[in-house]
Amino acid sequence: MDLIENLKQKIKGKGIKVVFPEGSDERIVKAACRLAQDGLADPIILGTEAEVNAVLNASQITLPSNAEVIDPKTYPDDQFDEMLNAFVERRKGKNTPDEGREWLRNVNNYFGIMLVYMHKADCMVSGAISPTGDTVRPALQIIKTKPGVSRTSGSFIMTRNDGKETYVFADCAININPSAEELAEIAVESIKTARLFDIDPKVAMLSFSTKGSAHSMEVAKVMEATQIAQKKAPNEMIDGELQFDAALIPSVGASKAPGSEVAGQANVFVFPDLQSGNIGYKIAQRLGNFTAIGPILQGLNQPVSDLSRGASEDDAYQVGIITAAQTLME
Repeated sequence: MDLIENLKQKIKGKGIKVVFPEGSDERIVKAACRLAQDGLADPIILGTEAEVNAVLNASQITLPSNAEVIDPKTYPDDQFDEMLNAFVERRKGKNTPDEGREWLRNVNNYFGIMLVYMHKADCMVSGAISPTGDTVRPALQIIKTKPGVSRTSGSFIMTRNDGKETYVFADCAININPSAEELAEIAVESIKTARLFDIDPKVAMLSFSTKGSAHSMEVAKVMEATQIAQKKAPNEMIDGELQFDAALIPSVGASKAPGSEVAGQANVFVFPDLQSGNIGYKIAQRLGNFTAIGPILQGLNQPVSDLSRGASEDDAYQVGIITAAQTLME
């Protein structure tokens, strides 16, 4: 059973409510309807009735009974006032009620995030027609990160050969130059993502050095991050600093890091910075013929996913499945 099919079995029939703020986009509406028809989620599509109906009519599909359309501009006053009060309280003086009213009525991502925050929905998927910041910023402002996690991160599930080869790459989407503490957080959160996909995590903290073969500030940061991650998750298999070949190839790992439980068999790769992570996953995708599933946002109190603006309907459908499955994680 492939990764997505496995997740489908986990979420099917559980009535998980997934908010899709971009109800004017054909890809989003069609993906949401597929999730509803397949019994994988009860989607909430944000947009005007005219916008959503135009997409439904053009696509010749009917809104499933377990899908709901909400127009933030016409949301009932009593429910909107409850949301506005919760928003202003959560922002702790950073926004006035008038600003909150403007944002919630006119910025669907904020309205969607508040539905999640208020537990009227379980998670949110956005980003098909808006930049990453427009999805991540409201999530960080309202939902915020879990206790002990200072910031969110973005991982990719890299898979090929019908799932026979599957790895987690992080952070490939969010943090430009994470500190040692932040790298350690990324490692621990990536372990949770791995387990969501039934991957038994063996975490490599990547560098251009293996076990002191080179010396620099960059290497020292990864060494420190490894120590912090090991203390945060003492029962997990985490090692570093490791070069990619030492982390992946058994013969190289045995030569460069003898005695390591991770070297030569890693399946979770934590990159030292965004530049290397982003380049690395795209090389694997374009030259190695891996499928890249993500980015999966890690470390938030409630799941939110950011689509690429080039995402297809099928991408949105799969990310909807992944995000719904994240709600089942501890």
